[in-house]
Amino acid sequence: MGSIDQTSLILGPTRGQRFADSLGLERNVVAASSAVFLLGMGEELWKKFLPKYLESLGAGTLAVGLFGTTKDFLDAVYQYPGGWLADHLGRRKAFLIFIALASIGYFIYLFSPSWVFVFLGLAFAMAWHSMASPAIFAVIGDALPRERRALGFTIQSVLKRVPMMIAPVVGGVMIAAMGVVAGVRTALAITLGLAVVAAVIVLAVNIPINAGQAVNVRGVWRSFHSALKRLLVSDIIIRTCEGMAEVFIVLYVTNIIGVSLAEYGVLVAIQMATSILVYLPSAKIADRIGRKPFVITTFLCFALFPLAVVLSTGFYSLFLAFIVGGLREIGEPSRKAMIVDFAEPHLRARSVGLYYLIRSLSITPAAFVGGILWIVAPQTPFIAAGVIGIVGTLVFAMTVKEQYAT
Repeated sequence: MGSIDQTSLILGPTRGQRFADSLGLERNVVAASSAVFLLGMGEELWKKFLPKYLESLGAGTLAVGLFGTTKDFLDAVYQYPGGWLADHLGRRKAFLIFIALASIGYFIYLFSPSWVFVFLGLAFAMAWHSMASPAIFAVIGDALPRERRALGFTIQSVLKRVPMMIAPVVGGVMIAAMGVVAGVRTALAITLGLAVVAAVIVLAVNIPINAGQAVNVRGVWRSFHSALKRLLVSDIIIRTCEGMAEVFIVLYVTNIIGVSLAEYGVLVAIQMATSILVYLPSAKIADRIGRKPFVITTFLCFALFPLAVVLSTGFYSLFLAFIVGGLREIGEPSRKAMIVDFAEPHLRARSVGLYYLIRSLSITPAAFVGGILWIVAPQTPFIAAGVIGIVGTLVFAMTVKEQYAT
């Protein structure tokens, strides 16, 4: 083994190593991204169908909207604690805790006798989606240099979106064949198995703990660059747009337009395939010309997606709408890299956690407001979301200078 290492030092990296480096395939990044992939493959079997699951367990439209608002609230309040744990306990221990908590949530979902219990399960299930997010950001920031972080986020995002492309199709077919309740519960049992495998994989994460000096939340906020604060403002507006309509999309396309759940799964797959196709080329071009045009494009597509859905009349027009939805991700690696770039290394996970705490807490009412607007007319939350999204796009374009987006 020593002779191989010496040869590598003399001859330089092999072609395979150079290829891996060019894609940001560092061991810790691969381990964390693999866990994201596995749990995503399980969650996406049923996640898009949870509003229908709630409906089947007796929930009304307002309860579905409240579920979306609760999800956004938990997404907010879990971010900073997740970052704190990742900075103080280390990335690996934190990942194991998050997987264990999420598994409790999947178990509660699986055996929920009524829709009320799904809310209890949500409190645990969100641990992976929300608490783990700052740790994943931090692993990429820890393991990769600044000039490769956007590409690292691209690979992580692709591994996150592949399940979003495949699993909803499988889940939609499963639910169509077995019924909503039985289909979702079968998918949840599969997810619990994949969580065990993910826990084994994250044991490979090995990054030294660098908690630094004791810093409270106020100190972390003071460490934020002014450009990061401006990005946060525009991001809040854009995610309000998303939150107002997102939870109702499955209800709108199935109950109002009339497509089947299996067809909805295909539409989600189209959306994710579009995202995956644009990730790598957009990241490489962004490295050359700057990130701002891609973040603007992302924000604009967030505004156009709900409008495209509400203008659709059938499967084929929804096909085009969901392509627009996929293009929302074109600038996401660039936006995420900006957040990590501005974070102090010893505050990295907490900075990401605080950013998402503020963002998610700010958009918490959006889904419930969307439920109220749905009662006025099912189209109303989608139109309101589109208008809000356009405002957010303009705010980013006018306030964040190009020099801070490169």
